[in-house]
Amino acid sequence: MTDTSQTRQRLDKWLWAARFFKTRSLAAEAVGGGKIKLNGSTAKPAKEIKAGDLLELSIGHVQWTVNVVALNEYRRPASEAQQLYAETEESRTQRAQAMEERSTAPAPGADLKGRPTKRDRRQIQRFSG
Repeated sequence: MTDTSQTRQRLDKWLWAARFFKTRSLAAEAVGGGKIKLNGSTAKPAKEIKAGDLLELSIGHVQWTVNVVALNEYRRPASEAQQLYAETEESRTQRAQAMEERSTAPAPGADLKGRPTKRDRRQIQRFSG
C-alpha cells in the first residue's frame, strides 16, 4: 500500500502514483506548464512534496483541490491510489457542479442547420486564413 518510510517525494512522481496522469512525463509536462499549484504557488516537477501539502490541479476542464495524505513510490491500483490524497469538500462540489453544467450545455454547432451558405463559407475562409 503506502510507503511510510518515505517522507518526501518528487511532485511528478506522486501525481503519477496517485493516478492523476497516465505517465510521469505527462505529469511533469503539466507541472511545468503551470497546471499544478503546490501550497498556492507554481512548482517544478522535481519539487519535493510531503504529507499535508495542498495541491491544486487543473486537468482539462476538471479542477481538483487535494491534500496529500501519503506518499507511494510505485503506481498501485486505483483503489489504493485514492488513499494517497483527500479531496476537499469544496473541490468535490465544484467538480460536481461543473460536470452538471457541461452535461446540460448544448452541443457545439447544434444551432447550425444544413450546409453553409456562400456568405458563411466566405466568413469561414476569412477566419481560417
